Amino acid sequence: MRSLDWNHLRAFHATATAGSLSAAARQLGLTQPTLSRQVQSLEEQLGVALFERPGRKLVLTPTGHEMLKHIRTMADAAQAAALTAGGEMQELRGRVCISASDSVAAYLLPGIVARLRAEAPRLTIEILAANELSDLHQREADIAIRHQPPDRPGLAGQHLRDTEAGFYASENWIARNGMPATLTELAGDDLLGFDDTARFSAYLRGTGIPMEADDFRLVSSSSVTVWEMVKRGLGVAPMLCDIAERTPGVVRLLPDLATTPVPIWLVTHDALQASPRIRLVLKVLAEELGARTGEAGNRNAEC
Repeated sequence: MRSLDWNHLRAFHATATAGSLSAAARQLGLTQPTLSRQVQSLEEQLGVALFERPGRKLVLTPTGHEMLKHIRTMADAAQAAALTAGGEMQELRGRVCISASDSVAAYLLPGIVARLRAEAPRLTIEILAANELSDLHQREADIAIRHQPPDRPGLAGQHLRDTEAGFYASENWIARNGMPATLTELAGDDLLGFDDTARFSAYLRGTGIPMEADDFRLVSSSSVTVWEMVKRGLGVAPMLCDIAERTPGVVRLLPDLATTPVPIWLVTHDALQASPRIRLVLKVLAEELGARTGEAGNRNAEC
């Protein structure tokens, strides 16, 4: 068996001692889905259940009780080390600008920023929400979350993983219109468009959805606006699974539809990688965005 990840052990220890995922997440400054993923990963690696889950409760199994005894010693040592290093983290200062698409900025970054504020409260985090690529050479941002690798010399990139996108509608839209059974049934007045409708419609035709640029009746340059329209039952639109699965009341349409992988990259300028504050923000972004989204509390989307 490969060595156990301390983050997973720490997640188990916090959950076992706090008594719930929500309390442990607050204690560690993580999102509840991230904490849940870490505990589940530990259970999968060990091949045993550490918790029984009757309803919404978490109860340690006998194996979990034995595991907790061993981890307490490790946790005490880690806490002592954290207290020593914590002074340095608390003193990290300065501004770090993160650029991301408006939907990633609105729906994925808030939980990550909460963790950053807990770990380095003197840092100033600036979010540049834009669907165009920021110019890192011109210092429009320090770190970019992108769906493509670095595009120019002097930039460093880290490919975290691939996600995917699907088409979604709200439950009340489906109640009114029924569940589409084919790609052709997705076409029509309720398919919401993005600003560059010529490019978007060309993409849709490539997937088998017969749409022209003039066929859209509701268009926005903001993916956040489009997603809010979907949530209110005004139509159908594509969205990243990572975002949709955190959104109550939306359902993936045609879940068996073949999709193109959507890569998640962190990109920064080579010259910034030596900065302690940049390294910290890159580390937290990589840990949070690099893990697949787990079960969220009131999730209705299927990915």
